[in-house]
Amino acid sequence: MGGTRLARVVAAHGRHCLVEDESGQRTLCHPRGKKSAVVVGDIVAWQPSGDEGSIERIETRRNLFYRQDEMRTKAFAANLDQVLILLAAEPVFSEAQLTRALLAAEAEGISACIVLNKQDLGGPFDQAWARLEPYRRMGTPVLPLGLHDGHGLDALRQRLTGRHTLVLGPSGVGKSTLVNRLVPEAGAQTGEISRALNTGRHTTTATTWYWLEPARESALIDSPGFQEFGLHHLEAERLAQLMPDLRAALGDCRFYNCTHRHEPGCGVRAHVGADPSVDPLAIDQNRYRLYDELFDELSNKRTY
Repeated sequence: MGGTRLARVVAAHGRHCLVEDESGQRTLCHPRGKKSAVVVGDIVAWQPSGDEGSIERIETRRNLFYRQDEMRTKAFAANLDQVLILLAAEPVFSEAQLTRALLAAEAEGISACIVLNKQDLGGPFDQAWARLEPYRRMGTPVLPLGLHDGHGLDALRQRLTGRHTLVLGPSGVGKSTLVNRLVPEAGAQTGEISRALNTGRHTTTATTWYWLEPARESALIDSPGFQEFGLHHLEAERLAQLMPDLRAALGDCRFYNCTHRHEPGCGVRAHVGADPSVDPLAIDQNRYRLYDELFDELSNKRTY
């Protein structure tokens, strides 16, 4: 299409978005049509119009990380290499929310890693680290972090290098501190973005794209916190395939359509609660309980 240019969406709010071209130049744009489907991370074709521009189309996405409940779909970002789930020793994290975020990433083929902050707390950190053992065992990277003294920050930087990473996490875990540590100019950038989008809002109210180095090869995408993480876009029958610990035990069930919940001869349930030092396919009982609850939820979801 003549006259259009390609750029990446680095911030979005309502009917406005900020796009950045290869030179780093940023322009305020507005999507054509009534509904805005543009999300941070999208590559878009846009056309200049005075000092601003209009989005003509969204290029094909590699992936889209989103959540969905009965009422609405909320997209976080597109074209990601990695989702970083930031937890802390305190407040105590929800394993159900952690599992939901991991499932959403797995469903889109996006790598995930877990980072546990507040290493300086000692006992509470050790307890939280122990709770994450089943995730380490199933192959999910779990990194320790102490933002208070910078412990583990270098290892985390290495994990982020060359990747476009979305940061998720509940309030109180140090997400803003992490962003400010890794992107010292984040506060100034956020102010500029707010003025450009005319939102006047704080960092955490909108998803924002930050480059981690002048070469613009590694990016951190900060996202708003959330209380719930709906998975209504997933089918219950797909859950076991999306959970690495359950997936490893698939293939030995008596029935081809086994739900791994009550059928006799289930090859998955045979490993639930087993000793991991004896059974390499051992499935943590709490992880299985979460699977069972989610299967119920997704089997009984309403469709509109």
